Amino acid sequence: MNPKIVLRIISYLLLIVCAFMLTAVAVALYFKEYAVARTFFIVIAAAVLVIGGFLFSIRSDHLGQPSFKDGFLFVTGSWVIVAVLGALPFYLSGAIPSFCDAYFETISGFTTTGASILTEIQSLPHAILYWRSLTHWLGGMGIVVLTVAILPLLGVGGLQLVKAEAPGPTVDKITPRITETAKYLWYIYIGMTVVETLMLMGGGMSFIDSLIHTFGTLATGGFSTKNGSVEHFNSAYIDWVITFFMVAAGMNFVLHFRLLTGQGKSLLKNSELKAYLLIFVTATLAIAWILNFKVYPVFKDALRYSAFQVASILTTTGFVSADYETWPHVAQAILFLLMFVGGCSGSTGGGIKVVRLVTLFKQALNEMKYLIHPKAIFPLRISGQVVPKNIVYAISGFFFLYIAILLIVTFIVCLSGVDLLSAVSAALATVGNIGPGFGIVGPTDNYAHFSDPIKWVLSFAMLAGRLELYTVLVLFTPMFWRR
Repeated sequence: MNPKIVLRIISYLLLIVCAFMLTAVAVALYFKEYAVARTFFIVIAAAVLVIGGFLFSIRSDHLGQPSFKDGFLFVTGSWVIVAVLGALPFYLSGAIPSFCDAYFETISGFTTTGASILTEIQSLPHAILYWRSLTHWLGGMGIVVLTVAILPLLGVGGLQLVKAEAPGPTVDKITPRITETAKYLWYIYIGMTVVETLMLMGGGMSFIDSLIHTFGTLATGGFSTKNGSVEHFNSAYIDWVITFFMVAAGMNFVLHFRLLTGQGKSLLKNSELKAYLLIFVTATLAIAWILNFKVYPVFKDALRYSAFQVASILTTTGFVSADYETWPHVAQAILFLLMFVGGCSGSTGGGIKVVRLVTLFKQALNEMKYLIHPKAIFPLRISGQVVPKNIVYAISGFFFLYIAILLIVTFIVCLSGVDLLSAVSAALATVGNIGPGFGIVGPTDNYAHFSDPIKWVLSFAMLAGRLELYTVLVLFTPMFWRR
């Protein structure tokens, strides 16, 4: 393990984030928010000076290539440090007076959780809201993947880094070269950003509102420019556009690439995609049917609100188009169960991931078959391919850790005096990177009332959930630090 090379790569990453932060300066200048522009510029200048000094001091060192241990340390360390840099504009501008709150908001952004401590959003400067949602967009595809696409120019390889960060059980390459894979993923991501922004503008949104809500949609983050989230716009067109792109963002981005390159037939064989769409359609129709009887007399309205909220919770986006805590308890129960699912592997969504649940379900069926036919062999297949036992074991271990972290976080939150439903919801919403939950963290509430220690615990939960638990938790094992 080489701490210098880890710090060197993190330094390059911070410079990239500073470059994106310059766009927030441009937004501030456009809206004549000069004090905010000055704050962003000071943060950027200070960061560049410190980082430049460090890189200059090690310029002659021959650091070699990062190992797998370096990859794990870099990924976790980069998200922690980048969140510190990203929090400074909030804190220094006075938009969020507490650094703990500023860090919570920023790590929530970069991890695409969407949990917020802000009680008044619409009065904040445009540049602050823009930067808040840009953290979503950067974290959605993975800051590390962005770095991997650029680092070869700096003489640093990236496969170890992507393996440590990539969402889902495996890294599914599009092209033989990992840098080319990262670039193609970003091309798709940027293209979808442009299309959704234009479509939202077509529905009457301003350019800045359209862009910010697009950031929150494609990153499955959920930060909005309005106190009432998407419900503020009260537009069926906007609801359906965002619903469509939330569902698309919850899909594996490799599938988007295959669809765009004429390999659409392969999608029909993808077990995870079929299960993902089946869950979405079934939950949407079930809740729509319930709402049609109890809340919305017109079925198309029930279907609109149902589809939006199912997509938002399933993909861990966290946008809100209606106060679902006023819906019938059965509808709420379905949404609660969806909080355990998440998007597909290789998507910007969080949660357990559909492919893991499909694998565990098929393994459970196989175990019942073994009881009846002990000597038979029942291979576990996903998308027509046999899943090796070591992958099944890894998924089982992940599922146990996921539930264990949920229980621990729930217990800690309960110690602060919070009721059980709210504590469970806060744990699920942060570890699963969802954002809103139930109880005091419901769709019309936020996380402002939690104490600072609880906010730090929830910040850790968001980070661990975004980095698939293993990447973070492995750093706490003695074996990791042994030579």
